[in-house]
Amino acid sequence: MTTKSKLKIWFETCRPKTLTASVAPVLIGAAMAFNDGSIDPLVLALTFAAALLIQIGTNLANDYYDFKKGADTETRIGPTRATQAGLVTPSQMKFAFILTFALAAAAGLYLVYKGGIPILTIGLVSIICGVLYTAGPIPLAYYGLGDIFVLVFFGPVAVGGTYYLQTRTINPYVLIAGLAPGLFSVAILTVNNFRDIETDKAANKKTLAVRFGPKFAIAEYITAVIAACLIPAAIFILTWSNKWSLMSLHALLIAILPIKTILSKPTPETLNAMLAKTGFLLIFYSVLFSVGWVI
Repeated sequence: MTTKSKLKIWFETCRPKTLTASVAPVLIGAAMAFNDGSIDPLVLALTFAAALLIQIGTNLANDYYDFKKGADTETRIGPTRATQAGLVTPSQMKFAFILTFALAAAAGLYLVYKGGIPILTIGLVSIICGVLYTAGPIPLAYYGLGDIFVLVFFGPVAVGGTYYLQTRTINPYVLIAGLAPGLFSVAILTVNNFRDIETDKAANKKTLAVRFGPKFAIAEYITAVIAACLIPAAIFILTWSNKWSLMSLHALLIAILPIKTILSKPTPETLNAMLAKTGFLLIFYSVLFSVGWVI
């Protein structure tokens, strides 16, 4: 195997099409802090790095533990998982996710110095939950708790933590704004769980899609996307300020296509493409919201 192909395997194992879930909330939190007159470029850069590394570490741990628990087998219909496919040994994957979380912790040291106990708590809980998402006696993803984890940590926690690091304050509107990227991230997870219903059933992985069925998963996706797109309108009604953030309502137009797709009995291949489209929708929304907020 060439060095280039090894790098490609590791790059794809990080699941780059979903990494907007960690970038978007940091962008929103930073924009809201900038609007309030406070931004530290070094803190922002380290916040982006720590958020990305925690998500990548979670993805690598998921690759390892889903293989160990039998959720990823040769019958898998989603994107290739490196451990299950034999492209990476279990010991290599375990070392990779431990190293990635260690790098996230290293990036977070300065953030803890700047933000104190609240940031230390967020960082530690995020890493612990990143491992327990698919590991331990009660893995979150296997008991239908993954959706709540994603909503909270890729939403209000990430946006609020970013804002707090820059301003040393927090307000309810920042946390409300954080619901949007959290809901979009739930939508990304829902596509994944909808696609994997049958293989997850076989592995006793009781996601919400497995517990309540395909119709519930479709409703969850549509509700999460539409609710996320409408968050700016709710904030504007509450504050009557930052009207240009309403530009992000244009994300509703982009959302029409993936909503139509999930309603049309999509194939696994179509759902794989929907993951990328929903990830794009998240970053499209976040850029429009952030630009509009600072105008």
